[in-house]
Amino acid sequence: QVQLVESGGGLAQAGGSLTLSCAPTDRTFVSYGMGWFRQAPGKEREIVAAISWSGDNKYYTDSVKGRFTISRDSGKNTLDLQMNSLTPDDTAVYSCAARSFPDYSQSYTYIRPNDYDSWGQGTQVTVSS
Repeated sequence: QVQLVESGGGLAQAGGSLTLSCAPTDRTFVSYGMGWFRQAPGKEREIVAAISWSGDNKYYTDSVKGRFTISRDSGKNTLDLQMNSLTPDDTAVYSCAARSFPDYSQSYTYIRPNDYDSWGQGTQVTVSS
């Protein structure tokens, strides 16, 4: 298992922006796909965004389309989530995930928790009304 570390969480006002970052402690780690999940108080963990191994395809859950952008820096081996136009409904613990084994096409975006085998501990995002 590779340890992933998230950063960038914090408090934002409604309509504001935050950028989350994720990086493996092992800089040589290469993932077949990565994604961001979130879990709000009293709710199940849900997919937020995912990016394929090839980087060509991205997935966004409907509630964040047009507001969030997932990206990765292959050279730095980091994963980012740019969050704009934040609302209180975005308040949650955000976790990054990585898939370290092949299974699907390099263009596939993994959107289920069971698709991933490496996780970060999460970073809190709180959006005030």
